[in-house]
Amino acid sequence: MSSLKAKELKEIGKTERGKKLEELKLELIKAKSQSNKGGSSRIKEIKKIIARIYTIDKKNIENKKPMEKVILNESKLKPRKVEKKT
Repeated sequence: MSSLKAKELKEIGKTERGKKLEELKLELIKAKSQSNKGGSSRIKEIKKIIARIYTIDKKNIENKKPMEKVILNESKLKPRKVEKKT
């Protein structure tokens, strides 16, 4: 398997990324079992691709739904919304 770039991962859909993630996790397990034969560079590459997928998914979630915090106003004890500063 060749190294997947972030641009390539963004182009594929969320379900495809999920399938790719499962494949990579299985491949990582296989690579770890064969690591005593010398394959640590492949393990690092697989971990990087997995991290890219998680990062892309996390950014997509953050862009769709902005975080809001609820803070209690101590004087009135009523919740108020505070928008995230950008």
